[in-house]
Amino acid sequence: MPKRVVIIGAVALGPKVACRLRRLDPDVEITVIDRDDMISYGGCGIPYYVGGDVNEIEDLCSTASHAIRDPEFFRTGKGIAMLTRVEALAIDRKGKRLKIRHLEDGKEEHLSYDKLVIATGSAPVRPPFPGADLPRVKIVSNLHDAQAVKDLLKQGKVGRAVIVGAGAIGIELAEAMTDLWGVETTVIELADQVLPAALGKTIGRIAKRQMEDHGVKVMLSERVIRIGEAPDTGSLLVETLSETLSCDLVVLSTGIRPNSMIASAAGLAVGRSGGILVDSRLRTSDPDIYASGDCIELRHLISGENQIMPLGSLANRQGRIIADNISGGSSLFTGTVGAFCLKVFDLGISKAGLTFRQARAAGFDPVFAVVSQPDHAHFYPSANLIFMTLIADRRSRKILGIEAAGKNGAAVKARVDAVAVMLRHGLDVEDVCTLETGYAPPFSSAMDVINNAGNVLDNILAGRNRPIGAAEFLEKLAAGEMQVLDVREAPTAKPFVDKYKDRWLNIPLLELRARLAELPRQTPLGLLCDTGPRSYEAQVILDAGGITDTLNLQGGYAMILATGSPLL
Repeated sequence: MPKRVVIIGAVALGPKVACRLRRLDPDVEITVIDRDDMISYGGCGIPYYVGGDVNEIEDLCSTASHAIRDPEFFRTGKGIAMLTRVEALAIDRKGKRLKIRHLEDGKEEHLSYDKLVIATGSAPVRPPFPGADLPRVKIVSNLHDAQAVKDLLKQGKVGRAVIVGAGAIGIELAEAMTDLWGVETTVIELADQVLPAALGKTIGRIAKRQMEDHGVKVMLSERVIRIGEAPDTGSLLVETLSETLSCDLVVLSTGIRPNSMIASAAGLAVGRSGGILVDSRLRTSDPDIYASGDCIELRHLISGENQIMPLGSLANRQGRIIADNISGGSSLFTGTVGAFCLKVFDLGISKAGLTFRQARAAGFDPVFAVVSQPDHAHFYPSANLIFMTLIADRRSRKILGIEAAGKNGAAVKARVDAVAVMLRHGLDVEDVCTLETGYAPPFSSAMDVINNAGNVLDNILAGRNRPIGAAEFLEKLAAGEMQVLDVREAPTAKPFVDKYKDRWLNIPLLELRARLAELPRQTPLGLLCDTGPRSYEAQVILDAGGITDTLNLQGGYAMILATGSPLL
């Protein structure tokens, strides 16, 4: 009798397990069930469908050769029974049966299995404030939701929208509504930055600036109290702690929770976040039941903590591992470093490892460097800046995380990916300083931005570079707590000297050694150049001259511009 494998869930993980398993074992009996009638689609493409980058909803359900992945595709092309509009009710572990209900007619039956795979994904969190269930308050978590929102936009029924939550989906939907549809969009976020679970404050500020430059209003550290309807116009009224916003559509993007109820009810182990616990072979506490994707907890390889990591890319990799193991292999999934990337209008953002706050919460003593550098040789035309944050543990010098942003998203992602691959094996600051990357002027500098980030962090750890971030730099300048020493050329610095008078000193770097006597000895100095290297060199010169009360602006004036706080 052939082995019977039943899979609950048919979006990303489930179809991957089924198709890989069929290629490994032509005799295995595979049944996949799902509550929905839209299956095997690219959920991460939903915001791009709403925004028009993807024209038709079927494009998200098709293969690279344009075949639609519907039940017939799986039946005839893959030899897989795909049952849609079927709900999993309960797992009988002792009898090795899955109780199901056909949603069209209510019929209930049991499917027997030798191996069961739970690929139930996650469910969006609907906040508990009043009005969260009004008809024009949407959650975009599947293709039906996406179609409903896009229909409203196409019909011209949305002039103003409010998105609650500045995570990845919230930001992608804000771009979709603003860019194509011209909707006046406001994003409300409870945390003090956008992408609070993914990015540190520096790159987070750059992302916020990018959104604002494209017309999105961003409200941080703000809480929604309730949503109501205006009796005269029927508009939605979003009441926050500070104001009331009128709009035509509200989209909730306030997080997800694992769909682990059926596993928990069957007595399978779940973690603190509610995700199913699995071993390195992706088996649950029952060795005949596997689970993966958004419904499980993964070990973060840097912090050692378990977390939810809802990415289709991970689900597909995990699906291959499960299929290998069901067919008798011994493939392992050891954990994640949290590699992540996102497009924010014209900006590409990427990250791997921990943010500064996450590292501190995990018990490390984090220190970070920020650099601004062109994505290819400075003499090659059309260079774009990459802004990069590199984080290490002060005591061990172990690299904990990397974040980057820039207009050339592919270049940004490539740099972060290079470090992400090494993070899981452990690397220190010296490894980044000497990391070998390909070089040609159209693609990079001879000393790549990754290497320079490592060099700056090495200098900070050694005490040679005493840095200050852009936000603190601006605060100290505004409070009169320091003077600025601008080491750029006089024509560049003149507008700043004219505005800030004696608070802004200008001595070009090449003249600095000969003019040390002109500098104050009792006043803290904030050192500034375009991107940071010259101001660091100035700090070294000043130290040698006995002027040590200095702070070097990380990333230079370019970082101030990128984070949205121009000094002129």
